Amino acid sequence: MNFDEAYYKKFYSNEQTRATTPAEQARQAEFIAAYLKYLDVPVRRIVDLGCGMGVLLRSFSEAFGNAQCHGVEVSEYLCERFGWAQGSVLDYKDEPFDLVICTDVLGYLTDDECERAIENIAALTRHAAHISVITAQDMDICDVEHTDMRQHMRPVDWYRERLNQWFTSVGGGLFLKNPLEVAVWQLERGQ
Repeated sequence: MNFDEAYYKKFYSNEQTRATTPAEQARQAEFIAAYLKYLDVPVRRIVDLGCGMGVLLRSFSEAFGNAQCHGVEVSEYLCERFGWAQGSVLDYKDEPFDLVICTDVLGYLTDDECERAIENIAALTRHAAHISVITAQDMDICDVEHTDMRQHMRPVDWYRERLNQWFTSVGGGLFLKNPLEVAVWQLERGQ
């Protein structure tokens, strides 16, 4: 997959073809941040694995003003343009982060790579992870004209089975690291 300037112009910059807007990404970050603050989960270090142009990471940086924020990106083009650390969700190593973000990355990986990536996300996560990926069950609501359809459309249960080994889903793409350090009612948990 070539994550070059043309890719990011099409799916991120061009208002006619982009998959999401900066306003949508800001609302997503505000929601996750508010939920983590409600749960009293401390967030001092954040990493965005596959941070793209950094819109979501900047939104989290604003929500957690004192947190250290790290962007990691496989795209050489974006690393040169924004100064992100060159790396991959598969093998990026560091001390655990309070919040790990991985949005729209896992779908580009093979099954074996995706399993390794999920293990690596778990190793990098101290408290929480925000993980988002399109699944086969999302095809009826997916805007195929504005979504890169070169991704693997795995069943949602494929992801849940692997994520549940390390995390508890609490909705909205937010996963808390097991064992839980905060009380979360059963009804508030994802499937």
